[in-house]
Order: sequence, then C-alpha cells, then structure tokens
Amino acid sequence: MASSRRMRAFKRWMKYQSVEYSDALDLIIQQEDQQVSVKALCDLHEGDLIATIPKRSCLTVKSSAVCHLIEDFCLEGYMALSVALMFEKSLGQNSPWYDYLHLMPDCNPDVPLLWSLDEIDHLLMGTELHKTVKEDKALVYDDWKACIVPFVESAPIELNPEDFGVEQYFAAKSLISSRSFQIDDHYGFGMVPLADLFNHKTNAEDVHFTSVSDDDTSENIEEQVVDDDDDDRDGDPQNESNVASPKSDFNGDDDGVSPTTEILEMIMVRDVKAGAEVFNTYGSMGNAALLHRYGFTEPDNPYDIINIDLDIVLQWSSSLFSSRHTRTRLSFWKSLLHLHHPESQNQQIEYFEISYEGEPELELLKLIFIILLPEKEYNDLYHGVSNGQKFGKSRIVLGEVSETNKDVLLTENVRRGLLSVVDIRERCYGLRSMEDDVEALRKCCNNVLEKKLYHSLVLRVSERRILEKLRGYAGGGGGGGGRWINNGCNGSTMKKNV
Repeated sequence: MASSRRMRAFKRWMKYQSVEYSDALDLIIQQEDQQVSVKALCDLHEGDLIATIPKRSCLTVKSSAVCHLIEDFCLEGYMALSVALMFEKSLGQNSPWYDYLHLMPDCNPDVPLLWSLDEIDHLLMGTELHKTVKEDKALVYDDWKACIVPFVESAPIELNPEDFGVEQYFAAKSLISSRSFQIDDHYGFGMVPLADLFNHKTNAEDVHFTSVSDDDTSENIEEQVVDDDDDDRDGDPQNESNVASPKSDFNGDDDGVSPTTEILEMIMVRDVKAGAEVFNTYGSMGNAALLHRYGFTEPDNPYDIINIDLDIVLQWSSSLFSSRHTRTRLSFWKSLLHLHHPESQNQQIEYFEISYEGEPELELLKLIFIILLPEKEYNDLYHGVSNGQKFGKSRIVLGEVSETNKDVLLTENVRRGLLSVVDIRERCYGLRSMEDDVEALRKCCNNVLEKKLYHSLVLRVSERRILEKLRGYAGGGGGGGGRWINNGCNGSTMKKNV
C-alpha cells in the first residue's frame, strides 16, 4: 500500500542520512487513520541507546537551500522555518528531505489554528483557547501578508507564489508547532526526523531526547519544543569530528562513513516490554497548551489550569460598587503588587491562575479582599501602607501572606465574592451545563471523525472541573469534580499523522 511504500522510502532515506535506530523498534502506520506509532519488538531497558540522529539531517533554516535568502530578508523564528519548510516542499523530489516530507502529512488538521472560525466559536467557546486561537489566526494571516508575500516577490530566484500561499503558510505553521524541536544554538530549532514519530504521554515517557556536542556533553531537549515567542538564536558553528561506529543492534551497514559528533540521541529512561508502545514527552503542559500546540488533550491531566481574567473580577466589582470605587481599589492593589514585587512594574496583569486542585492565585484573593474592605478599614490600610506601618490588616498585603497561609484572606465576604467571580467565569461556556458537556463526552469517541469535538470537550470538562474545585475552596468544602469517564476510547496519548 501507499503508506507502506512511503515508510520504506523513509527508512532508506534515514539510512542514507546516517539516522540510526535500533532493530528493536517497529515503526507502525495504522491503515485506518494513517497515524504512526513506535513499538518495541523486544524488551527495551533503561539506558539503552535506541537512536542517533545527525543534526545535519534535520530540516532547519541553516540546513535549507534557501537559508541565505531567509537571512538576507531578515526572517526569524517560526516565520523563517516556515519558509524553509515551504521551499523544500516546493522542490518535490529534488529536495534532500523529500522522502521525509512525503511521509509527513501536509498539515496537522487537529491544531485549532487550522479550524474554521465557526468551529472555533462552537467548540472552544468559554475555554482558554477561544480568544487566543482567533487572535492567532489573524496574526498569522498578517504575518503572511506583510512578510511572506514580499519575500516571494523580492527573491532573486523565481519562486512560485502558489507554493507560498496563505494556506501553505498556515499548514507549515501547524506542522512546526506540533513537530519542531530545539536542536542547538547553531541550528536553532527545526524538524527532527524519526524523533517526531514518537507519541507523547505526560509523566510516562520512556525515552529522553538529548543533544550531544563536541565537548561530549548531553543536554535533554525533549521538552524544548519552541513556541511562537521564542527567538531563533544562531551561535558559532560547532566543529565536526568522527565518533565510534554505532552499536551493533542498529540498522544499516558499516559503509565506512562515520557520523559526526553533532548528533541527537534517544536513550531509554525506563524498561519497556516487547509489544508496548514507546513514548516520548513534549513537556509538562495542561490541556489548553497541548491542544493549542499539538492538537490533542489528555483526560485527568495533572498540569491543567484555568485562568480568571482581570476583566471578570472588575465586572463583578462594578456590579456591586461604583466605577470610581473599582478603579481606586484596583490602583491600590497594583501599587502594592509593584511595591513588593518590583519585577512586575513593567508587566500587565491580565489574569489569575487557578491550579488543577482549584486553588486560586494569591493576588486574586488580595484584590477581592481589597475591593470588599469597608471604607474606613480601607482608608486606615491605605494610610498605614503609605506611612510604612506594619500592623493590623496592613500585614495581610505587606507580604506576610503567602501561598501557604493565604486562607487568612478568606473572610466570609471574600468567599462570597470568589463564588460570584466563578459564576461569571462559568457563564462564558454558554447555555450548555457541565452535565451536558460530560454527557456529550461520554457519547463522543476519540476517532478520526470526532477528534475536534472530543478534544474540545475534554478541554471544556477539565476546565469546568477546576471551577468546581474552586467553588469547593471558596465554600470551605472539598474540591469535588470527580474522575473522568472511561468510555472505552483512547484519549490519553497523541498520535502522529503520516
């Protein structure tokens, strides 16, 4: 079949590029959905070196044939790598990475960046991603129009505009978001063949991805997948030198060409039984980050959080007090924040984080506490702080309250205020209740046709469970929230499309 031919061609390409991997690994393409996984053909043990990948085989700006044009045009970061990827794809079989790119999908349709606006509004309403993804789409389009179009028009070589169209740019961004890794200071970040075939599992990785340089040191880079704000910093090129031949259990013959020490290594960090899948990890991320970058979620993700926007707190305050009262108390809270945290002077506080266990950020409680202070107590506090006094209630906002003892802020009024803020945040999800979402998730399965629905529901339910726990925190009871429904669907791992 076509997928089998592509995999065979990719394996031949890896051999030609000196990408070595253990005979104990089986690269499997699922025929029903063209997803790939890596499984163990025999028992693997902690410490086993299972793959080496020369850095020169990775598709980066530095290694691309269009490198000089990109640098001359001063493109950087994701935009630069997107151009390199689009250019290599435009070369077809003339690209050194053709068999690798031919195995790769044209895009990652599960990443919300590629969803339609209707899908974003319908599936992500109220979640952490709703506003973010819509802003992303607008910014990516603006980048394409402002930078990619002029790059193609001004290039000293003829480039086909159709190969660098807006759809191609969005597709490249989706692949880079979900598949790129930081390599080193010279190469920056890029597409890493073989390494990007290992699926993700939070807190259960079997293999570490490390960089080996000429000074014989290794750096764990598996969690260094870059995001849109990271810069592509180029350092001095590393010198290439030869190393010993790979282990005898690796594929490929000894053709007399030794790989350089500029290699990436994949090393087992736990035992894996024969027949089991071998997992990597992309870092400790909540479901919003996982869906945003990779296009999948994980039930019971311990790194889930939810944010309460500052605007929601101000909306609640304005429903009880005058606009002047709200502005004055907000200004005082900000002055205290900057007084005790000078590093926050140039930071704009836009939201407050709620942990997986439903515990609010300390500053949220402080703000609600200050807003609700009776006028006389507020004036006493204001003047006490202004005069440098450290007694009475001023101690609460002068740094003596920390994350460990912040419960002292939970007066009866603050508890009620916090519950009201939760109510406003909950209404962002629309008319569907939490029970409606849970029931919809019970009926939905993580298959090819329902992936977007499934993962958006996992995100909604995970966020709303945190709000339930926050209610318990504000009410003085248990967090609640319950466990996830086991509906027989495998939603705990990411699968790589090929």
